[in-house]
Amino acid sequence: MEELDALKFYRTVEAGQTIVWSGDEMDFVASIVTGIATLSQTMEDGRTQMVGLLLPSDFVGRPGRRAAAYDVTATTDIVLCCFRKRPFEELMIRTPHIGQRLLEMTLDELDAAREWMLLLGRKTAREKIATLLAIIIRRDASLQQKLRGGGTLEFDLPLTREAMADYLGLTLETVSRQVSALKRDGVIELVSKRHIVIPDLARLLEEAGDDSDGGLPI
Repeated sequence: MEELDALKFYRTVEAGQTIVWSGDEMDFVASIVTGIATLSQTMEDGRTQMVGLLLPSDFVGRPGRRAAAYDVTATTDIVLCCFRKRPFEELMIRTPHIGQRLLEMTLDELDAAREWMLLLGRKTAREKIATLLAIIIRRDASLQQKLRGGGTLEFDLPLTREAMADYLGLTLETVSRQVSALKRDGVIELVSKRHIVIPDLARLLEEAGDDSDGGLPI
């Protein structure tokens, strides 16, 4: 920890700014302290597909890789805890448990990618919206604490409806229509356009199409 403390520096990124572009050479790796970012890929014709969300404690960049694989864009104001790549890679060699932790994080990302393949390929529009909300809840540490404490699940959506449409492979109109339907059916409550209350988590997971054994640990 002392060696990591000696290497780290902090960087603030405003919402909407790109942290790194796909193909750019990265001389640092970082962990997200606060805020949320998106991973996206732009095709030759200009179409963009979001392929992942980065939440607090998620890692940006990869040791051993020179260039970024995806565009990383801040959707909220972000604070990054950064490490220069070369010294960090040297520290990994000397301290194997750091490499072990990064392996665990990579496997978590693989699970998330497989979940997203299912979401994009097989789920209905309604199920996609519900699944996205469930993913945010599962990966937000503060919401997990509320679950364990029996508190009400209430949070701000990290994405605009336009971004949700891009991320889920839907039109903006479809996203708005499905959000309204979930509200009308009592699955969610909208305090404002992006502030959401989940009155019954089990109901949300049912709408997401998850099986009875695949819910969130409470």
